[in-house]
Amino acid sequence: MAVLPIKPTPFFADKNRAFWTLQLAGWGGVFLLRTITGVIGGQDLSFLINFAIEAVTGFSISMILSVIYQRVISVRPFITWASTMLALFVGVAIYTFITAWVTSLIRDSFDGDFVALYIGILIWPLTLLGAWSALYYAINYFLKVEQQADRLERLETQATSAQLAMLRYQLNPHFLFNTLNSISTLVLLKQTAAANAMLTRLSSFLRHTLVTQPGGKVTVAQEIETLKLYLEIERMRFEERLQTDFRVDPAAAAACIPSMLLQPLIENAIKYGVSPLEEGATISLVAQIIGSRLRITVTDTGPGVEVGGADGDLPAVMATSKRRDSTGVGLANIRDRLAQTYDDNHRFEIRSPESGGFSVLIEIPHEAADSAEPSVAAGATGGMKQSSDPVVSSPSLSRKVDHST
Repeated sequence: MAVLPIKPTPFFADKNRAFWTLQLAGWGGVFLLRTITGVIGGQDLSFLINFAIEAVTGFSISMILSVIYQRVISVRPFITWASTMLALFVGVAIYTFITAWVTSLIRDSFDGDFVALYIGILIWPLTLLGAWSALYYAINYFLKVEQQADRLERLETQATSAQLAMLRYQLNPHFLFNTLNSISTLVLLKQTAAANAMLTRLSSFLRHTLVTQPGGKVTVAQEIETLKLYLEIERMRFEERLQTDFRVDPAAAAACIPSMLLQPLIENAIKYGVSPLEEGATISLVAQIIGSRLRITVTDTGPGVEVGGADGDLPAVMATSKRRDSTGVGLANIRDRLAQTYDDNHRFEIRSPESGGFSVLIEIPHEAADSAEPSVAAGATGGMKQSSDPVVSSPSLSRKVDHST
């Protein structure tokens, strides 16, 4: 839903102050205008008293009208406009009477016909108070629309944040199930070192997913550090069957992307590319800057899928995918996050050549980080490095739990 193009107006930030400013400026302007026209018309300066009384009278009556309008502006439209017309009629009548009476006292040429004088003056108070009433309702309705637009924008922001948080935390249950199953098997086999190492890496990975702000952005280098934690857990299960090849340009390492954007792609590649093959598969990640765009490609050498439509047709891929138990949730989440963050200014394509394998291409605007961590960037640009902790693997573990993927 699009947000109305209305931004908070600083002048009306304090409505009470804005009202008094407009009142004083408006009726002061009326007095100044009347004075200038009187001087140009050659009227006697004694008419300044008349003009001053007119301005004070209009100021006072408009104050009373503002109290009435404030009470009726939020009721049913018929009552609002009926009450407004009645109050305006009474206000104009009183304003005209006071002006005519003061004029009859000051003007030497007054012939005593008060009704004719009253009718002759009527158009001026009607114009002033009518314009004042129209301006009052216009400003108040503008402020009401502005408040509604601001409230709508806040609600949309909260909804977007909630949706991004939901998409980010929607980890595939298979990953947690397999990891916990692996830890349980290691404990049963009394391989406490391997179980402890796996549990430590799982804890570090989950802690990272919790501390990162929903909808926040990280550098590509930081995202790869998170992928290293995830891959080290999976490598304990798949051992040599899981091979990685990460190639990240130095400029791309410092570029910003939505946090946890690439993890579902790597998880998808392991589940449907590495797991089904006895010999395993290689997962490749290439990040590079193309002009003003950041392009990231994640590829696996697994069995791939049969695409029923053109390259990049996500619905076709999901509908005709031959990867067993594929729900398409991970890819759909990535698509939704990219749409939430970049609207239409992104590219998301899926390819699966006939020779096998599966590839996902993401292209987004290049957004350089204000301050990238040098150590993280250096670690990313050098390719996929192992953690400083030793990776303890178990052949029996791979045979026992690999089928649960």
